[in-house]
Amino acid sequence: MASDVTVIGRGTRVRGRVSGAVSLEIQGHVEGDVTVDGDVTIDAHGTVGANVSGRRVVVRGAVKGDITGVDAVVLEDGARVVGDLRAPRIGVGPGALVRGFVETGKSGGAPRARTNAAPAVRALPRPVPVAKPAAEPVKAAPAPVRHVAPVALAGGVAKPVAVRQGPPPPIVPALKKGAKGVLKKKA
Repeated sequence: MASDVTVIGRGTRVRGRVSGAVSLEIQGHVEGDVTVDGDVTIDAHGTVGANVSGRRVVVRGAVKGDITGVDAVVLEDGARVVGDLRAPRIGVGPGALVRGFVETGKSGGAPRARTNAAPAVRALPRPVPVAKPAAEPVKAAPAPVRHVAPVALAGGVAKPVAVRQGPPPPIVPALKKGAKGVLKKKA
C-alpha cells in the first residue's frame, strides 16, 4: 500500500468525515472522523479534531479525539493527544502528551463502550455514638507548628521560635459538674 498514500497538505482544511481503503498522511487540519483501512500518519504540523481509526496510526501532531489502531498506535516526540488510545500495541515516545485512557490488547480494533460505574464499595456499619461525661471538657486538636528562622537571645544562643499556623482553637463553654448545664457569663 506504499503507493496508495493520500496526503492532506499543510494549507488544507477539511471539514467532514474522511474514509477510504488507502493510507493517509495529514499535514493540514481535519475537523471530522478519519477512518481508513491503511496507515494514518499525522504530521508534526497536522491536527485532527475528531476520532482517528486505521491499521497503524502514527501521531507527531495534535489529535482531539479517540485513536483506534488495528495493529498499533505510536505517539512520537511532539505528539499531543486528548482522547482515548486503543490498539494491541501502543508506543508513547519521550516528549509526547496523552490525556485519556490507554487500552491495549487483542480487541484494540473494536472500540468499547466506556462505563462510568463506580467500583463496588462495601458499606461499613454506622458508629454508635458514645456519650461523654459532662465533667470532661472537649479539647481541640493542636494547630500545626512551623519553625521559623532562629532568633539570637541575650546570652548569644540561637533557638528556633515556634509559630502557630491555622485558625485558633474553637471556644468551648465551661461545663458544670452535674446535670444543671452550661455556666452563664456574667454581664
